[in-house]
Amino acid sequence: MELRTLILGTIKKQGQVKTADIVGITGLSRAYAQRFLKNLADEGVIVLVGKANQAKYILPSKKSESIAKPLSVRRIMTNKGLTEDKVLRQIKEKSSIFQGVAGNVSSILDYAFTEMLNNAIEHSTSEKITVLLMRTATDIRFTVADQGIGIFNNIMKNKRLGASIDAIQDLLKGKETTAPTAHSGEGIFFTSKIADLLTIKSFEKKLVFDNARQDIYVKDVKPVRGTTVDFVLGLKSKKKLVDLFGKYTDESYQFSKTEVKVNLYSQDVDYVSRSQARRIMVGMEKFKTIELNFKCVKTIGQAFADEIFRIWQADHKDVKFITKDAGENIQLMIKRAQL
Repeated sequence: MELRTLILGTIKKQGQVKTADIVGITGLSRAYAQRFLKNLADEGVIVLVGKANQAKYILPSKKSESIAKPLSVRRIMTNKGLTEDKVLRQIKEKSSIFQGVAGNVSSILDYAFTEMLNNAIEHSTSEKITVLLMRTATDIRFTVADQGIGIFNNIMKNKRLGASIDAIQDLLKGKETTAPTAHSGEGIFFTSKIADLLTIKSFEKKLVFDNARQDIYVKDVKPVRGTTVDFVLGLKSKKKLVDLFGKYTDESYQFSKTEVKVNLYSQDVDYVSRSQARRIMVGMEKFKTIELNFKCVKTIGQAFADEIFRIWQADHKDVKFITKDAGENIQLMIKRAQL
């Protein structure tokens, strides 16, 4: 009997096949059997599940594809031309971490991961950035680590502060209302509020936001280079980004069944950051038409425009944007983002 036929017949009969099964049936060497099975897997005829002595092969199906994809992904990336949305999209394509995850949990993770990775990309000055995203039986967690200037040192430098603890105090203070756009901690602020556990380790300090215990504290650690951010959220979490943002955002939305009007000017801020754009667009995918009213808004930043009119729009092609009272400066940034 042809080996290919034998392998497929064995899988159909018992649901799976291992290298040892083929060796036992045929008397072939283990190396040859492994190579043949691998070739079939590379052709897409069968699917490898598990590793080492737990490895087995099954027939391809939607279920087998999700099983075969890992529940954790670790990447070390060069910080050149790096974009956080593309990194997250690639991780989703190559893993089953988000498979079957509730919409509110997935939305929170999208926001938190891209915010923390964007901080590392734009502010760390690190040549390399490491990310780890993994799913356990109870939660999904990620780590973003760089070897750059360090978040507390960066704040010390920009604010002319004398110590790490002063930088931490600056990061924490004044964040119980809508944050001024010039403040670098907006993404961290919202991420710290929505996480079950968020830790930020840099230089000689570790800042911990333990929302399960409703506690925030600082610990001394062995001095490290750069910044490491660890985020944890339970798979059964009932938290919603829209609820969090609603708590810290002025009333500026008018809803109907098919469209939403967003009066940006009523919030009295300048729109320059991706964090602001992501916050505004949470929950908007359910509408067919989105009207953005820019009355009294003098300009918007490239990052803000890019996040809405390129990245968000690319993922929601059926949603129509209407811009109202957008001056020539704003129109220019929108057109650039749409190129």
